[in-house]
Amino acid sequence: MKVIRSVELMQAEMMKVRQKEVGFVPTMGFFHNGHTSLMDEAKKENDIVVTSIFVNPLQFGPNEDFDEYPRDEEHDIKKAEEHGVDILFVPDVKSMYPQKMSVIMKSESRVNILCGRSRPGHFDGVITVLTKLFNIIQPTKVYFGMKDAQQLAVVDVLVKDYNFPIQVIGLPTVREDDKLAKSSRNVYLSPAEKEKSVWLYNALMIGQQLVVDGEKNPVTIIDEVRTVLSEKTGAMIDYVELLNYPNLQPVTEIKEQIILAVAVQFNQARLIDNFILDHEGNIVTRL
Repeated sequence: MKVIRSVELMQAEMMKVRQKEVGFVPTMGFFHNGHTSLMDEAKKENDIVVTSIFVNPLQFGPNEDFDEYPRDEEHDIKKAEEHGVDILFVPDVKSMYPQKMSVIMKSESRVNILCGRSRPGHFDGVITVLTKLFNIIQPTKVYFGMKDAQQLAVVDVLVKDYNFPIQVIGLPTVREDDKLAKSSRNVYLSPAEKEKSVWLYNALMIGQQLVVDGEKNPVTIIDEVRTVLSEKTGAMIDYVELLNYPNLQPVTEIKEQIILAVAVQFNQARLIDNFILDHEGNIVTRL
């Protein structure tokens, strides 16, 4: 496996494989099974697999955890090699942003809801860094986990709006044994919080079952999921939302593909989770 840190060397390397299928897994590192599952799928479907590690300062707000975001490069290099990554791109901030950006990218749709509501500017930073990475790497396919479903929806519209010749693929959320969605921020949970955090998944299951049983009113489902989270987690609820997907617009009746999404704030960890469902309540496992 090659580890490349220079933007110029990365572009030169990708020129050599221009005629091959390139699967790209963009990450911020601190790999867990969610990341490696994306690498595994990319390996099955492409000639070359590229993974990037870059903790992007543009997508962190002033009071967020950029400096404290967990990092373990040695571990990540080992994991990437174990899972068949051909090229690991690990640029530093100076390489990615050698000077202040003079062309500013701004998301106008799918952002002022869910996580975007409490993180203004976050998705502007996401689309900026991804645009740079797409231009540097020029992948055929790009892989994201469905846990970050809003990010996936924003990337989908970015690729369509700017005509990137890239297929965006969403893969199922990878979970721990207790069904908590894998996240680098799970390390911040106390033992008591970890025990309560399983109720994010349980609350979503209750909401899904309502749809399966024929409930079509989003308000009824949202209220039930919110009640479960409030009673069982003791965490501050950021949101419980039911929207169409991927457009992320409110619905008055469930008759299309939807996302049921939750976010809660524990003491040092903000957790998100979601189910993407068809109109009958079946979980969608690939986008």
